[in-house]
Amino acid sequence: MAPVFAHGQLRLYLLSLLASGPKHGYELITALSDRFGGTYRPSPGTVYPRLARLEEEGLVRRTDEDRKSTYALTEAGRRELAAREADLADLEEGIAETVRSRAAQVRDDVRGAMRGLRADLAAAAQQARASAVAHQQPGPSDARLASHVRRMEAEAMVQRFRDEVRAELRRTDARGTVEQLTVDTLRTVLDSALTAVRATLR
Repeated sequence: MAPVFAHGQLRLYLLSLLASGPKHGYELITALSDRFGGTYRPSPGTVYPRLARLEEEGLVRRTDEDRKSTYALTEAGRRELAAREADLADLEEGIAETVRSRAAQVRDDVRGAMRGLRADLAAAAQQARASAVAHQQPGPSDARLASHVRRMEAEAMVQRFRDEVRAELRRTDARGTVEQLTVDTLRTVLDSALTAVRATLR
């Protein structure tokens, strides 16, 4: 994907995020991720050096407490933000377009992966049918038992998937960082998986 911020834009956006009040570095990273709908999350190595530079320029003030650093706008920082109000408006418009573009790309990637999964499932189903034709067909009772065993195995996989996804969602929700993109991706994946599995049933 193309870079999210042009030169100097992240610096300006960090100032805008601090306009609502002091924040920790992690809160700024989370706020940026939220603004991009989870399609972009800057690394600490991207954010903290810029905060240090803003502090050197006298635009933000850092306060250290309990091994955490809080950053707040200074009066000079507020003046800088006010002077670049038009630049910030253009930046917000550009971010909105970037979010739309990145979300579309993520959806396309998910759909592509699911098309590949459907093809793999269809190929596996066809191979299984060909193998059944090539070998002696089992009696009705044997076939029913084999079907029951396969169904139980499939249900166990579904249950394991459900449990693991629920655990991940609850851990993320405890941090307050479940993104709408996660919900959209899950919906797309599950709808595609259901269609693919149905195609193998008869």
